[in-house]
Amino acid sequence: MEQQLSFFDNQETYRPLASRVRPETLEEFIGQEHLVGRGKVLRRLIEQDQIPSMIFWGPPGVGKTTLAGIIAGRTHARFINFSAVTSGIKEIKEVMAQAESSRRVGVKTVVFVDEIHRFNKAQQDAFLPYVEKGSIILIGATTENPSFEINSALLSRCRVFVLQALSPENVAELLRRTLKSQKGFGYLNIDITDDMVDMIARFANGDARTALNVLEMAVTNGEISADKTTITPEVLRQCVGKKSLLYDKKGEEHYNLISALHKSMRNTDPDAAVYWLARMLEAGEDPLYVARRLVRFASEDVGMADSQALQVAVAAYQACHFLGMPECDVHLSHAVIYLSMAPKSNSAYMAYEKAKKDAKDMLSEPVPLVIRNAPTSLMGQLHYGEGYVYAHDTQEKVAAMQCLPDNLVGTEYYQPGDQGAEKEAARKLEQVKEWKRGHTA
Repeated sequence: MEQQLSFFDNQETYRPLASRVRPETLEEFIGQEHLVGRGKVLRRLIEQDQIPSMIFWGPPGVGKTTLAGIIAGRTHARFINFSAVTSGIKEIKEVMAQAESSRRVGVKTVVFVDEIHRFNKAQQDAFLPYVEKGSIILIGATTENPSFEINSALLSRCRVFVLQALSPENVAELLRRTLKSQKGFGYLNIDITDDMVDMIARFANGDARTALNVLEMAVTNGEISADKTTITPEVLRQCVGKKSLLYDKKGEEHYNLISALHKSMRNTDPDAAVYWLARMLEAGEDPLYVARRLVRFASEDVGMADSQALQVAVAAYQACHFLGMPECDVHLSHAVIYLSMAPKSNSAYMAYEKAKKDAKDMLSEPVPLVIRNAPTSLMGQLHYGEGYVYAHDTQEKVAAMQCLPDNLVGTEYYQPGDQGAEKEAARKLEQVKEWKRGHTA
């Protein structure tokens, strides 16, 4: 029986698995069928070597760098691989000078910038004139939303292609291909079940690099015999460990998840709200940040319908401050469920937004004399406070005074809803308005 080759019998195995099996042609590429499937726009551009400046936007491990490599292999242009992590303005200017020289003799230059979102505004601006006059074709790869991370002038000159997370089926296909490929583990006899391959594919959460790293770790730690390497369930469990959730506390996903939590609570969906809460907390979000957003929600979306909601949210914030994670997760869950199930009213929010607009547009409106203080005799002579009625001295506990500026008399900012406790507030407000209409001269 032929003895199995060792890892160290193949010099290629010193390179990481993900690098060894990186596809070099469109035919080998897995996923992103909406972009590189037969007849799709990006595939046609690559095949015709007519690529424009463009941005590849997508999560990690979905093929952004691989597509750039495929373009490098097919284009007749000079291809420069540039890293935003290690390069500064000096390096950019040197490369641009070379590109300009090549353009003058009729040679195109394609510049690939990995993690382009790491460049600051000045560094991105350094590319702009060369993109504008065609000295370079810029290909940028980013995991962050280009709308936020790429200068608008540069972005307007690039076409954005959105790459999607790979499906579990895509990842499983990649793993099986890797097990058979001579660039992967084809020179070894790997004993691994289909269920294990599918488990790695699900764990990877659409990230091919994560899947290949787990497979490499599992093979490295497998049980080696004379004719095969066996991946046991125990080895695989140790390799996957606790999944690191996709979350960047300063990036787009941060705002996506807090938006999902807020809108789930607004839609009275406690199950979804608790799920999004857990997604953030388990990924390492600051519980005090979440608690602050709940305090805001309590007045913006529950408000007068249940004023107790604000007390619950503030108490949850205090509990998080006292205890921290992981103990305070239950307090946040309590508050999220309470806010989800509470009757909803945005009347307080809408009242302020309307008043804010008038306040900005009418900054010089004078305070009515009747509600001004008159701490000096001169102010009294100027009629400050004249006609003021102390509401507590009246039987109705309300006085027929004008409290809005003259130009805003009759304006209504607070318009109560009909949910929860706000029904009673609406009834009381209507009674007050009716009384004032009968007692105002």
